[in-house]
Amino acid sequence: MATGAALMVVLSWAAGLAAAASVDTSPVPFQAGYMPLFGGDNLVRSPGGRSVRLKLDRRTGSGFVSKSAYHHGYFSASIKLPDDHTAGVVVAFYLSNADVFPRNHDEVDFELLGNRRGHEWRVQTNVYGNGSTSRGREERYLLPFDPTLRPHAYAVAWTPTAVVFYVDGTPIREVVRVPAMGGDFPSKPMSVYATIWDGSAWATEGGRYKVDYAHAPFAADFSQLVLGGCPAAAGGGARCAVAVMTAEFAVMTPAKRAAMRRFRRRHLLYTVCHDRYRYNGTVFPECDDADGSERDDFHRWGESKRVSPGRRGYKQQQQEEEEPRADKAAAGRPSTWPTIGTLRAD
Repeated sequence: MATGAALMVVLSWAAGLAAAASVDTSPVPFQAGYMPLFGGDNLVRSPGGRSVRLKLDRRTGSGFVSKSAYHHGYFSASIKLPDDHTAGVVVAFYLSNADVFPRNHDEVDFELLGNRRGHEWRVQTNVYGNGSTSRGREERYLLPFDPTLRPHAYAVAWTPTAVVFYVDGTPIREVVRVPAMGGDFPSKPMSVYATIWDGSAWATEGGRYKVDYAHAPFAADFSQLVLGGCPAAAGGGARCAVAVMTAEFAVMTPAKRAAMRRFRRRHLLYTVCHDRYRYNGTVFPECDDADGSERDDFHRWGESKRVSPGRRGYKQQQQEEEEPRADKAAAGRPSTWPTIGTLRAD
């Protein structure tokens, strides 16, 4: 009885805190929440200060960073990507604290990867904690739309217990914190960054296709900038933490999980959770496929058998009953695929 009463007190306290505080997810003007990071006049603000254009040319890329660091929250930007030949171009929207913790930084990434003319952009997500860059947790996706025609929203919900990635309001990936992750889950305050830069060494088919500056400048437009977090300078107190964890963006309802499964079935190209080569058969503890139902949809190197990259067209979905492609290499992963460190891509 006493234990039950104590639990009721805790729940009542948490509910009171949540009611007293809410997370503001309305967009902020650039000047209110961000400042230029690098690039000089390759960063161009709109007259009203509500949007920013980041450009990459032969001289430099460009980027901006939040004025505050945050300890959990919801962070979003609507991004319109450059068209035409964009091989080697990387447009990133991410959280990081590498400036404060260079040896053991945390990071949560959206990296949008350009491609050859007529071929689709890719989206890559990643999560690092405590400098765990040697244990990359990459996933890579196609998009169900052409991201060069108009802005689309890319968002990260980061709480003490999970990281959820959203595209246009649909969750595409959830990384749930489990005890076995240890320090690999991001836990220190992070700033929010947006950049465009030359990723010729790896971004498009493992570096096979480089940035061609004959097509420069490459321009990415950022708008609808949301900084709905707990500012670290304010202490990131219990009231804000409870508000973040109980906010709509942090609660994964059955409907959200169903939408996430549909997206992943149709658009997930690669996941580290089914890559049996990269870490010699080791499976990360947060990977959830208890019944093994997903495994048959992936090759041993983590690439989907169901989803395949193609030319521009941005199919709404792959054929659900498509016959799985033959294993590309019965004896192992194709040796002709280019590499990103130990990760083979595309």
